[in-house]
Amino acid sequence: MDLWTLDSAIRNPIISSSIPEKSLSRKLGAVEIRFPKRKLSTSGYCSLVVRATSKKSNDDSSASGGEKKPSNGNKSGDSASTPKPFGLNSDWREFRANLFMKEQEEKAEAEGHKPDTTTSPEAEPRGLKWAHPIPFPETGCVLVATEKLDGYRTFARTVVLLLRAGTNHPQEGPFGVVINRPLHKNIKHMKSTKTELATTFSECSLYFGGPLEASMFLLKTVDKTKIPGLEEVMPGLNYGARNTLDEAAVLVKKGLLEPQDFRFFVGYAGWQLDQLREEIESDYWHVAACSSELICGASPENLWEEILQLMGGQYSELSRKPKLDM
Repeated sequence: MDLWTLDSAIRNPIISSSIPEKSLSRKLGAVEIRFPKRKLSTSGYCSLVVRATSKKSNDDSSASGGEKKPSNGNKSGDSASTPKPFGLNSDWREFRANLFMKEQEEKAEAEGHKPDTTTSPEAEPRGLKWAHPIPFPETGCVLVATEKLDGYRTFARTVVLLLRAGTNHPQEGPFGVVINRPLHKNIKHMKSTKTELATTFSECSLYFGGPLEASMFLLKTVDKTKIPGLEEVMPGLNYGARNTLDEAAVLVKKGLLEPQDFRFFVGYAGWQLDQLREEIESDYWHVAACSSELICGASPENLWEEILQLMGGQYSELSRKPKLDM
């Protein structure tokens, strides 16, 4: 079984269900994703097209038919040499989170009651683990499934990390990976035709990333630097696909990266831009920003509850609700 051909033996136990899954808006169909293939020795890159298909049966279309083309993303290399006015090792997301938390504190004081430190963002030190709602999806945000998705096994109580927010262009829709569905398997448990997977990354963990057929990996770096050849999601978190695996392996062999910093995902989730907007407006997803420390934590199975609790208020109430059977 090859990670990059996505044999159904791994995928079916996750997405199959005795309850027929309903269609949210569209059937799953064939899409294309484009991953820029960068060279470590040059700033130029060419586009590698990977065709991703998904079943048109009873799969829910919360990850249907999006076509996407990752771009260069944030130019974090420029900001690395520029003094940051809002704190050492911070980025604009942390700055926004601090503003949000301060606003929540001031609001609580104005209303004459003390903030609930067990469910609000103040429960964790700022800059370590934090999460708060945002009005619109953006690259690096998370989509947190609401109770409306409890009847759709593929996405029930999932957290999707949005790797690209997408555009209105039909080939540049938003896409991401489910980050709280570990398969409890390592690369070595698979019969991979890719040499680097069988050797360099043999101990890396596997996760169910979504119902669409293309595999990706996430890499967390301690110093929050941008890794050549990979796409930056946020400072300290990068992603790659098959065409960047060899470059990542070279950095591991040079001792610049550690294999345990990688997570591999079988499949991904994708949308058309209007479709994702429609699903958010229909209350299938809560949109949140959260820290890379939270995204890459040690307990992915509890991530859905943890993010909602850190968001506070009505979100923390949702985290304590029993799962609905539909």
